Amino acid sequence: MKILVTGSIAYDVLLQYDGSFKDALEKTDLEVLSVSFFSPHYARHHGGTAANIAWNLRLLNQTPMLVGTVGNDGGSYLALLKERGVAVDRVETLPQYVTSTAIIGTDNAERQIAFFHPGADAFGSWPNMEDDREDIAWGLVGARNPGMMMHAARWCASQKIPWIFDPAQQIIGLSKDELISGIRTSSGVIVNAYEWSLLSGKTGLSADEFLKLNPLLVVTNGEHGLTIYSEKEGTIVLPTYKPAKVINPTGAGDALRAGFLTGLSAGWTLKQCGQLGASLASFVVEQEGTLIDFLDLNDVLGRAEVTYGELLPALP
Repeated sequence: MKILVTGSIAYDVLLQYDGSFKDALEKTDLEVLSVSFFSPHYARHHGGTAANIAWNLRLLNQTPMLVGTVGNDGGSYLALLKERGVAVDRVETLPQYVTSTAIIGTDNAERQIAFFHPGADAFGSWPNMEDDREDIAWGLVGARNPGMMMHAARWCASQKIPWIFDPAQQIIGLSKDELISGIRTSSGVIVNAYEWSLLSGKTGLSADEFLKLNPLLVVTNGEHGLTIYSEKEGTIVLPTYKPAKVINPTGAGDALRAGFLTGLSAGWTLKQCGQLGASLASFVVEQEGTLIDFLDLNDVLGRAEVTYGELLPALP
């Protein structure tokens, strides 16, 4: 069975600032904001939330089906994904545009400031997937063209596919009604702590109120771990494995989502899903770029055991 993943497929430009964004902004009048950060570290990598999640699902021996849009520079990226076993037959190519691009600046405390150019994805369309329904066990609707996000949400709901809503930076672009619709019709929502503050503020929902509409809310908080709010299992707070080095946190949240989806598709407890996701995410922060080239699954399970004191089930 496959895991449907729809969202951005992008190139990431990663910049590293050796100081603190917080210190710089505290001294700045936001009404006349004009700041510049010197970045001696530059790297360009493959990225995009959907592509990252699909890649990590393959590392966990899952079968992702990727849905998204690339531009005239996306051919080599799709070839790389296909080579790694990611199904890209449902990825659209629009040659008159470039592929989405994210420019992400990170400071010395892992705070990030990002700009995102949607490129071809702003003009993407939803593929005909009538023949795919019976092959899909779970889905994830991630941030991309807002119209396509809501189309994907309606499609998953109409096909009775359990799916995770991951609105991310599009919380700002989606209306309150669209966000509530995504919450009501999905099987769970995953956001980071900042995104949860935006989502809560825009919808007016507290965590308790959220659970009256949806049985699962996962809030990630970087190095501080994650909190799972569940109608069935209560509130679960999980720390993260502390890696020996942190190079760049970009993409760690996508790895966590891949681990969580893998656990869900295997019927694991939510606690176990979170443990696998957090363990996988700890490997991403140890490198530059979001795509791990090689990973020993025994190491992933070992980190989870060291961190949580219990052995996870065998990976499906």
